Amino acid sequence: MPLFEQIQEAVAHIRSRTKFQPLTGIVLGTGLGNLTDDLSIEAEIDYHDIPHFAQSTVQSHKGKLIFGKLGNHPVVVMAGRFHWYEGWTMEQVTFPIRVLKFLDIQRIIITNVSGGVNPHLLAGDLVVVRDHINLLPENPLRGHNDERLGPRFPDMLHTYDEDLRTKALEIAHAKGIRAFEGVYSAMSGPNLETPAEYTMLRGLGSDCTGMSSIPEVLVARHMDLPVMMISLISNVSYPRSAIRVTTVEDVIATAQAAEPKMRLLIRELLSYL
Repeated sequence: MPLFEQIQEAVAHIRSRTKFQPLTGIVLGTGLGNLTDDLSIEAEIDYHDIPHFAQSTVQSHKGKLIFGKLGNHPVVVMAGRFHWYEGWTMEQVTFPIRVLKFLDIQRIIITNVSGGVNPHLLAGDLVVVRDHINLLPENPLRGHNDERLGPRFPDMLHTYDEDLRTKALEIAHAKGIRAFEGVYSAMSGPNLETPAEYTMLRGLGSDCTGMSSIPEVLVARHMDLPVMMISLISNVSYPRSAIRVTTVEDVIATAQAAEPKMRLLIRELLSYL
């Protein structure tokens, strides 16, 4: 079945389960799933119930689409994302973003955890992403282009919404949260990068690096959906002398400890919108 028709099937199923209309979509990264505790929930739909959705296999990813209000702002939250390293195709990884667009959201906020390759960044810091470096070996826009979804060659100059970035940084500074603008890079994973790779990423101009999010951003911009990305630094990865052995449990623990800052920032940002 063509992608456009798959999207319509998924949207029809969701509409049959809830009439709630979100304005903002939020994608929750590893260890950041507790933001859903702040929601006044209207509906929850398991991914396995939605036609053509993949299934999240990563620790701390709940695998649900959750509709509700964060404060007074109507949102739809992806509690769990898909990663290319899990074995999904890029089309499967990014399919939910297309569905959210067709649910008529006005913007999307993408969150993740990452390794800091800027030596000024500390574990627990937030990076409001202003640009990215895509080092993933596949692109979700590759192949046949359906003009009903977006143009063949989407421009990436204004990828990350400047107004959202500026307001997020203002809020963070007012609340005493360490937050910086920066460049996010992505490699395929699931292994963490080597010291030489971290050094390379820093040399390329990256401030933090992860294994997700850029495919979702590409698809959002393909559909002219405004994007914001916030990355939580889970471990210091540069210089070499600062690197420590890191497990997924370490990443989740750091993310969960710092998550209240992320939650506060998103709540305040949405109240401004």
